[in-house]
Amino acid sequence: MAAVSYAGLFLPFLFVIPVLGVQQVPLLIWSSQGSLWNTVAAPHEGHVTTDVQLASYLDPALTSGPRNVLLFLQDKLSLEDFTAYGGVFSNKQDTAFSTLESVLESSPSSLVLPSVDWYAASTLSAYLKEKLGTSPLHIDQATLWELKLNGSIPSLLVVRLPYTAGTSLMSPTEVLSGNDAALGQVLSVLKAEEVPYTAILTATGPSRASRDVSSMGSTGRQLLQVSTAAPATYPPLAYPKNNPCILFWAKNISLAYDKEPAVDLTNQTFHSSIVSTEGSTCTNESAVLALTYKNIFRGLPVTLTFRMLNRHYPVSGRNWFTLNHLEVSFNSSAAFFNASQVTAPSNYSFHCGYVSNLPEHGSILVPKGTDSFTQLWMVYFEEFQIQGFNVTYGNFSYASDCSGFFSAGIWMGLVTTFLLVFILTYGLHMVMSLKTMDRFDDPKGPSISVPQTE
Repeated sequence: MAAVSYAGLFLPFLFVIPVLGVQQVPLLIWSSQGSLWNTVAAPHEGHVTTDVQLASYLDPALTSGPRNVLLFLQDKLSLEDFTAYGGVFSNKQDTAFSTLESVLESSPSSLVLPSVDWYAASTLSAYLKEKLGTSPLHIDQATLWELKLNGSIPSLLVVRLPYTAGTSLMSPTEVLSGNDAALGQVLSVLKAEEVPYTAILTATGPSRASRDVSSMGSTGRQLLQVSTAAPATYPPLAYPKNNPCILFWAKNISLAYDKEPAVDLTNQTFHSSIVSTEGSTCTNESAVLALTYKNIFRGLPVTLTFRMLNRHYPVSGRNWFTLNHLEVSFNSSAAFFNASQVTAPSNYSFHCGYVSNLPEHGSILVPKGTDSFTQLWMVYFEEFQIQGFNVTYGNFSYASDCSGFFSAGIWMGLVTTFLLVFILTYGLHMVMSLKTMDRFDDPKGPSISVPQTE
């Protein structure tokens, strides 16, 4: 990965992350071995890296990289700390991260994740212990020079770095500078022993609360203020789990049949993983995601089957995928719902706030046919997102949203504007059609006589 300015790595994210909440921490990875993350696409602005996605980033380093792993774990750290104390705005001489900046620029491989789910970061030590097959060794200044490492034997070294919001004795800049110096001392020992390593810097929690406009009741209404949803607290369902080709996520999945009460399937799908994906397939032309839930209605299983097609359209010159239909199978019968509005370029994912057959939520799912069995079902997805083609690194691609460009407010503005333009045009036309008199009375001559018509 090419060496770039440390401040430049974070600048695109400085004004995006605060709107996402307070449950993210930055994470930086670098290694003495090259070509570990050269093919990894950088996360887009505002993306929160989950524990599953973080594992996909760490796997190349833990499988083919050095067997010595350093985990610099700070109690609290936020992206705003790099903004306030990192010398981002033309004051590089005042940076509190001079060693870290130098290390990132000189490392053969490095990766910066500006926003990682705090839960994923807090459980990172346990994950590394499982992957490396060795217990973590906590080191400090006293044991630093006693380290004797072997490049062929895996080791996990954990260095705890404190954080303070400022005291009467030390300012945050001094504390962060001390942490940066401690990081440099550990790396200098490894460099002196010529031991290859992979280092990770993160925190167990954010150091400061981001501004939340929804909780500020007396500051006035913000222009175009829209409440932002909390980031996902669980990863998407992936099929297959290793090297997935289909991803699916929803905030809420509810299903109702006939007079049976609605059943929430969200926990079974994403948390407890009780759902079965047997019957799912994926090729370059089609993808099928089959979700089977046991003992849902009357002690019988229910299967939700998403059938997606990938086709090339000459008019647009690209491939588009479409959710051909959603099939609900129950008690040897099946209900079919057309979902032609669920479509996006094949290298994108599709997202919609509501995907349902309920009229109050847009009726994106349209019953296929008029059979009575289909009419008995209520299907409801909230914050629906799916991708059946071109999945890379187990992450959703850029989402094509179902919301149209012309909202009700835009249409009202356009109609009002056209009406005002019409009135103005009509008025100008009337003014321009006025004609002045071309004949006047001559006081020395006879009067102008206007013939009267009977």
